[in-house]
Amino acid sequence: MNHSNTLHFEPEPKPEAVVGPGEFKIAAIGLEHGHINNMCAKLEQAGAEVKWVYDSDADKVKAFQEKFPQAQAASSKAEILEDGEIQLVAAAPITSERGDLGLEVQDAGKHFFTAKAPFTTMDQLKRAKAKTEETGLKWAVNYSERVSVESAVFAGQIINKGAIGRVVQVIGTGPHRLNAPARPEWFFKKEQYGGILCDIGSHQIEQFLTFTGARDAEVQASRTANYINKDHPEMEDFGDATLTGDNGAGNYFRVDWLTPDGLRSWGDGRTIILGTEGFIELRKNIDITNDENGEHLFLVNQQGEKHYSLAGKVGFPYYHDLILDCLEHTERAMTQAHAFKAAELCLTAQEKAVRME
Repeated sequence: MNHSNTLHFEPEPKPEAVVGPGEFKIAAIGLEHGHINNMCAKLEQAGAEVKWVYDSDADKVKAFQEKFPQAQAASSKAEILEDGEIQLVAAAPITSERGDLGLEVQDAGKHFFTAKAPFTTMDQLKRAKAKTEETGLKWAVNYSERVSVESAVFAGQIINKGAIGRVVQVIGTGPHRLNAPARPEWFFKKEQYGGILCDIGSHQIEQFLTFTGARDAEVQASRTANYINKDHPEMEDFGDATLTGDNGAGNYFRVDWLTPDGLRSWGDGRTIILGTEGFIELRKNIDITNDENGEHLFLVNQQGEKHYSLAGKVGFPYYHDLILDCLEHTERAMTQAHAFKAAELCLTAQEKAVRME
């Protein structure tokens, strides 16, 4: 890490398309979660072409094609998997089905890009690790609350430039609005969604590993609860966990489905990153009572304090790097070990969780 004595950092140049038309063709399979739209849109901005879409629900396919009119509706998964032009399959089926789909995709010789959480059981993770080692293909995970948030991308850039010294702790909040009537049935079945720490906790653990540079961590404590959704007994509307990284860095995070209707955003996601020479606060989605929207970064170090408003200024290099990684067998976007370690730790936190009432 470099050591910097400045408050005045500029975002690195926004990434441009890394491939030309038709050079990187992708498909979407499984449209259960809306994250699939963001995943495909960001890859498209990086130069990918969405050639196919498949889901058993024709209405979901139609809605997807309204956003990606060039995507052809496939009659089956097989039609996509047998197409030699397709290099990567993006997927957001029911969470518990993502692992098996990834195995199928890699068996067909294609890279796999899944919405988080990638797995609901350790066995799924174990089989995915074995398959990626066997095939040499990517099993990428869209940890969107870092890779698709400009303030979080910029935080990574300036941490690497030494803005706050060595990172020693990350505190994360991941509140979400439930909007239960709009949620599918599987969302409330623990076997299918995996539990709150497995699901939205995965974002928090991944950003902790990234910002601290930890390669592994121990889950010290974790808790879950269902405070107000008693009509959905398998629902968890609160969870938290404490982790210690293999480099001595600490992490505490809270996730919940308790965002009140009075908030203009789906959640007041925040991250506080403490370093030996300063700290950073991210206000990802909103700055409450302020007319401005999200993408705020507050930096305090030995030189003073500074507020950055970053919407539209940083871009999302993860998706550009992922395409290059698939084409060049590199690990610019995220190492495979890192993607799987974040998944493993959120499964561990879920397994160890003490249930509160």
